[in-house]
Amino acid sequence: MTDTDALPPGAEPDKASVARMYDALLGGEHNFAIDREAVAAVTAIDPQVRMLARANRAFLGRAVRFLAGQGIRQFIDLGSGIPTQGNVHEVAQTASPGARVVYVDKDPVAVAHSTSLLADNPHADIVDADIRRPDDVLSSPQVRKLIDFDQPVAVLMVAILHFVTPEENPAGVVAAFRDALPDGSWLALSHATNEDRPDTAAAVTQLYRSRATSPVTARSHDEIRDLFTGFDLTEPGLVHVPLWHPDEDIPENPSEYWVYAGVGRRSG
Repeated sequence: MTDTDALPPGAEPDKASVARMYDALLGGEHNFAIDREAVAAVTAIDPQVRMLARANRAFLGRAVRFLAGQGIRQFIDLGSGIPTQGNVHEVAQTASPGARVVYVDKDPVAVAHSTSLLADNPHADIVDADIRRPDDVLSSPQVRKLIDFDQPVAVLMVAILHFVTPEENPAGVVAAFRDALPDGSWLALSHATNEDRPDTAAAVTQLYRSRATSPVTARSHDEIRDLFTGFDLTEPGLVHVPLWHPDEDIPENPSEYWVYAGVGRRSG
């Protein structure tokens, strides 16, 4: 069977998928030659990109554990990607049995594998939807079944908003989800920046624009901070991804990790 034969309906055979590329960066198996070729090109630009992907994934786990510690029992993971080690429902339900998780992705491979993984889990499900259309997500049967908007909810936007172009209004996307949340809810977010290594960011941006299913828009610290409008950032604020509540040694040069991360509580 060729890679093209293995692609589920709706996949683009002539484009690398950002979800499958991330899977490849993390050492996953649900990716194809076209994705691995694009990853090799990204790695040629920045040899540390696999380390960056792992650091971003580790932030997701730390953020979920932190939020569970704050009493959060409901999670919406936007742009969740292909299941890999340390999925949100695994982390959340280990910390709090019965925690409910809704994943959201529009990549056919991500949706197919998530559906299979979650088949026997009554407290987790996947929505096949584009986060750029928040109403589609919020009105989905999966969200209506699992998420109680009378109780605090954590929305996770980890390494996803840099795939939303300025014309697609990322701040508006965040605001739509924020406005649906009750007080005491949270936002966890990570996002590529163009400030620390602008030449690298520009080259990666061009590569994704030409070869992948979604372009990348790296943003400044201030632009990423503005995405938290309506949320109060918890300590240590918006920082390079390995610096957010680290559970291991801090790298000597955190700015080599050209992604910012933060977690904020809805401020009403």
